[in-house]
Amino acid sequence: MSATLLAVALSLVSAAAYAAAAVAQERLASRAHDGESGVLRMLGSGVWWSSVGLNASAALLHVAALKYGPLTLVQPLGALTLVAAVPLGARLAGRRVTRLEWRGTGLTLIGLGALLLTASGPAPDDTLTVPEALVVAAATMAVIGVLSRPGTRPGLRHATASGFASGVASALTQTVTVAVTDRSGPLLDPQVVIVAVLVAAFAAGGLLLSQTAYRGGLGAPLAVVTLANPLAASVIGVALLGERLQGGIGGILIAVAGAAVAAYGVVVLTRSPHGAAGEPVPEPLPSIPAQPVEPAGLRLSRP
Repeated sequence: MSATLLAVALSLVSAAAYAAAAVAQERLASRAHDGESGVLRMLGSGVWWSSVGLNASAALLHVAALKYGPLTLVQPLGALTLVAAVPLGARLAGRRVTRLEWRGTGLTLIGLGALLLTASGPAPDDTLTVPEALVVAAATMAVIGVLSRPGTRPGLRHATASGFASGVASALTQTVTVAVTDRSGPLLDPQVVIVAVLVAAFAAGGLLLSQTAYRGGLGAPLAVVTLANPLAASVIGVALLGERLQGGIGGILIAVAGAAVAAYGVVVLTRSPHGAAGEPVPEPLPSIPAQPVEPAGLRLSRP
């Protein structure tokens, strides 16, 4: 099996595991109540720990995929997380997948196919230097701080921040993976240690941010995470790691068209009444005590 096919296979299994984790997180988040201590509630929940285990397994598969494929190939396959989460969430909810959901799934797959035609490059061999990793980390933390500032309502902003955090973690993970398997330097090289710490921080932050975002539902937040993740990682791959799309100008046009179709497919998925974020349930109007009705021309005497 070629390195590209192995990277694709590992990415597919990783996406399935991420989808199962996302559904578990959304089901847990839907049980949250205002004013409830989210951290303590999650730590005492078996559903939370199962989602952590699924995320960890998916992350390990993702790390392996990054060893054999470039960021521009591996990250777009993460969109399949949404494609897998839709039927899985529907099955657990005891309903069928709607026609709109199937349409969005098909468009997403077509767009991904176009991206894969241009993203199939050689196995990565470049890594981020420590200064580059620190600059990327600082810029990402600044953006995350703005998106998830205190008082921000849980939803798409937290989902965007989660996608950026996860995408940067993937880019940094590729640096650790390539550096560790290079064998030309010590295992505990300062570059590996520093970048590994950043990976752990962004991975944990992305997980917590997604948990907050899923309080508004699964479809829309997961769609935003799915789009923001490869966007952040691909920008780093192209700008700092020397990765390139295949096919020259024609390949770039195909990639842009594929990205547009995939993005539209994700938008279609979010428009489904089952896939979009849940609407707040209006509170009942306060009851007004009935007032006595006085007959016309007659005034009741009051003391």
